Formats: sequence, C-alpha cells, structure tokens
Amino acid sequence: FTATDAVVVGDLLMTLLRHADRVGVACQAQLANVIAPIRTITGGPAWRQSIFHPFALTARHARGTVLHTEPAGPTHETARYGEVSSVNTVAVQDEEAGALAVFVVNRGDTDVRLDIDLRCWDAAIGVEHRTLNAGADPDAVNDMNTPDRVVPYTIGRPTVDAGRSSVRLPAASWNLIRVDLPHR
Repeated sequence: FTATDAVVVGDLLMTLLRHADRVGVACQAQLANVIAPIRTITGGPAWRQSIFHPFALTARHARGTVLHTEPAGPTHETARYGEVSSVNTVAVQDEEAGALAVFVVNRGDTDVRLDIDLRCWDAAIGVEHRTLNAGADPDAVNDMNTPDRVVPYTIGRPTVDAGRSSVRLPAASWNLIRVDLPHR
C-alpha cells in the first residue's frame, strides 16, 4: 500500500464515522500479509503498511459522539466526478475524556488552511496535529527495509485563540487534530 492509499483509507474511515448512525459494523478483511495493514516474512521482521496508521489512530481517538461538520473551502476537478471538495472532515467528541478528535483529509494538490470553530467549548486547548502526507511521494511504501517510510508525524500543537483554531493541511494528506475540552 502506498502513501496515497493511506490517505484514501483515512478518508473511507471518515465516511464510516460520518454515517455511524447507519453503519452497524465495518470489518478489516485480513490482519496479516497480502492485503493487510501488517506484513511479515516467515522467520523475519513484521512491519506496518501505510494504511495501518490512519486505521490505528482512528480506532484510538474516534470515541464518543460523531458531530456534524460542514467544511467549506476549495474544490478541484476530477475526471470521473467533476468538481469535488478538496477538504473532507469529521469530528468526534469524547465527553467522558473531555476530548475532541477532528479527522481531516486534504484531497487537493496544494496546502490548505483549516479553520476550526471551537467557541461552544470554553477554554479548549489544542493537543496535537498529526498528518500522513502523500504529497511529497505518493507512491512511497513501507517494506521490510524501510518500515517507517510512510508514517504520520506531528506538525505541532494547534493554538486556540478566542475559541478558534487554524491549522495548515499539507496537500494530499490525512490529518488528526486533537483538542482537550473542559469538563463541565
């Protein structure tokens, strides 16, 4: 699986979350080898494929209530579907943990600024912004010799000012933005 495949898998996981009110169950076909997120060689090492990372981070942070998001922003032309939104989002609030996870895909070929409105939560605090970026080398893969070539990395800690946060989304990327929310 390539870096581009990881962005696509992240986008598909976001679609499942957005339709959590109608999706009863979603399964990963295999757990090891062939089309799986983890590969291994008999008697040799095991490594995570690119698609492992959005799956693992979504499973870890998409806990709680899926919130309705309405991204507005740039579009781009596709041969098959015409004009489509370059940015896709879904947010999940974990009230128990006092956390918000915002999953974002930038499908475009240029960086995009994402503005997040957090004014409904007093004193929200940015925790981290992680990205898995396919823009630099869309065909990059993890393999036995380079098991960490395609991995998410932390861009930084999003700042929140007057209930608003703004982050840069690299071109062709899947992103996780985490925010701590105050307990009421």
